[in-house]
Amino acid sequence: MLWSLRKAFKNHNAPIWRALEHKLSAHRSNRREVNTSRLAKITNNGETVIIPGKVLGSGSIGHKLTVCAFSFSQVGAKRIIDSGGKVITLDDLIENFPDGKGVRIIG
Repeated sequence: MLWSLRKAFKNHNAPIWRALEHKLSAHRSNRREVNTSRLAKITNNGETVIIPGKVLGSGSIGHKLTVCAFSFSQVGAKRIIDSGGKVITLDDLIENFPDGKGVRIIG
């Protein structure tokens, strides 16, 4: 995972991939946990976000999101998909947004 972020940063010179690499290389206990209710509050419809940690399923989402995270709880992923959103992998995110524009880091 870190290798693909490093490669994306070098190929596209996008600072978001370097920042994400640093967040994910930190100690495991420092990784974020974000509930779907928080995602609903701080995001807009159609937005693409990445969480350098885990998405938990407490709360609901009323709009579509594209979410990439280090891991998802089963309920968290289900709530995102049920709201019309997508759960994607890091490689898919880098492929769709090579320069990182339009992607927010949350957490």
